[in-house]
Amino acid sequence: MSIQVELPPELESELSTEAVRLNLSLSEYILRVLSIRKVLSNPPKTGAELVAYWQSEGVINSRPDISDSQVYARNLRHQAETRTQI
Repeated sequence: MSIQVELPPELESELSTEAVRLNLSLSEYILRVLSIRKVLSNPPKTGAELVAYWQSEGVINSRPDISDSQVYARNLRHQAETRTQI
């Protein structure tokens, strides 16, 4: 389905800026914003609902290159703690 919408210039500018920041086209970004409206109006209330939402959005298991998340997090923490100041 195709719909044309006239946006106020300020809103178009805001949306375009966000889309560029996320490396998305404006139409992809608008689709993303519209697709999360249900979650915004009825956010997950329990941990189980949050996990189910993350699974439905593909967040869980989105990094198959990380085989052990605790080791990965430990390494990130160590890198952050030992990086040198400029």
